Amino acid sequence: MSVSNDSALRILPTLHRAGNPLAAGEEQLRVLDAVAVDDERGGDFDAHLAASELFPLRATSIEVFQVNVGRICNQTCVHCHVDAGPDRTEDMTLDTARRCIDVLARTSIPTVDITGGAPEMSQSFRFLVEEAHKLGRHVIDRCNLTILLAPRYRDLPEFLAAHDVEVVCSLPHYRKIGTDKQRGDGVFERSLEALRRLNEVGYGRDERLRLVLVTNPVGAFLPAGQASLEDEWKREMKRLHGIDFDALYTITNMPISRYLGWLHESGNLERYMQTLVSAFNPTAASGVMCRNTLSVSWTGHLYDCDFNQMLELGTGFGAPTHIDDFDLDALAARRIVTRRHCFGCTAGSGSSCGGSLG
Repeated sequence: MSVSNDSALRILPTLHRAGNPLAAGEEQLRVLDAVAVDDERGGDFDAHLAASELFPLRATSIEVFQVNVGRICNQTCVHCHVDAGPDRTEDMTLDTARRCIDVLARTSIPTVDITGGAPEMSQSFRFLVEEAHKLGRHVIDRCNLTILLAPRYRDLPEFLAAHDVEVVCSLPHYRKIGTDKQRGDGVFERSLEALRRLNEVGYGRDERLRLVLVTNPVGAFLPAGQASLEDEWKREMKRLHGIDFDALYTITNMPISRYLGWLHESGNLERYMQTLVSAFNPTAASGVMCRNTLSVSWTGHLYDCDFNQMLELGTGFGAPTHIDDFDLDALAARRIVTRRHCFGCTAGSGSSCGGSLG
């Protein structure tokens, strides 16, 4: 364990840096497929879809253009499905970013969702924000909060506010122990400081500047109900820390990448997969985010979602695979590539980048 002088946060090696086999999507899929579960359909996700009359799963539209600008991050969180960190170098070039903007200019896709890594660290982040804003699109920044305190990025609250960017922030808990356990020593206090800076420029207080917090369980279990948790969080964040925000999203931890590694090492993998499979919800499956979202990688390759992107499961079944070949009609009706990790989005109330599905 070491500490970055820039962020004063705990920095752990990524799976990639450590040479862990789970750094490869193919190995993650192999491990998941080998997990034994007690299920009449053998833990086969497509069989569950078929029993719910949802197979093959298809997109219904493209309402969200989600751009993953790379794996560079100032943190290494134990649950990260991107395996992001300070030792990663993957970053979207300005040329690829321009191709993304060209696609947006040719379509009416309303929302641009920028993620990473810490997306703000990408050379293309501000360009994407500025150009998407000029096109009149709603822009979302998936922010880890602590990046807002790094010297190079301290103007970001003002920059984001000037471009009407919705900020969606990761915060596992409104108390220190839960957040630092998952995201690293020192993250909680720095996250609070960043949230106060966002409040100061109007986020969470001005209806134009939407501020969303995202919580995911610190452990091998499903999140509690989103509506009840939101009431509790709003009350406690204001009472304990004087912080205002607009909404809380609850997200299920996806059994891939670093979280998969933690599940395996802690002896929780079989139990967690059993929980996900047993909690399969057809209603959640019908509303999964891949049906109205398209994911674009830092290389310009296309995926059904950010999770499939990290597993290297590109768009299949004849759909375009790269931004250069973008075809709105074909992509908006494409068949979704599904594997066993998809149980993470369909368990219980469901899970998406917009939180619970029901």
